[in-house]
Amino acid sequence: MLRQFKVIIEKTSDGYVAYPLGLKGIVVGQGDTYEEALSDIKSAIRFHVETFGEEVLELEPPVLEAFVAEMGVNV
Repeated sequence: MLRQFKVIIEKTSDGYVAYPLGLKGIVVGQGDTYEEALSDIKSAIRFHVETFGEEVLELEPPVLEAFVAEMGVNV
């Protein structure tokens, strides 16, 4: 079954880190390039579902849109 996920991919000094939204549990992928991180997160999602079952897909309400914002905070 093909399922669409919204995935956040962050570029860091060590490469790229990716994680999906709307999935129960913690799933992270990484790579030296954007494409490697995207490939790794696909594999990690498959493994997560195979390991914990399809109930990890049953997140309500579903994520309809994702936004990235930057703001300053005095700390």
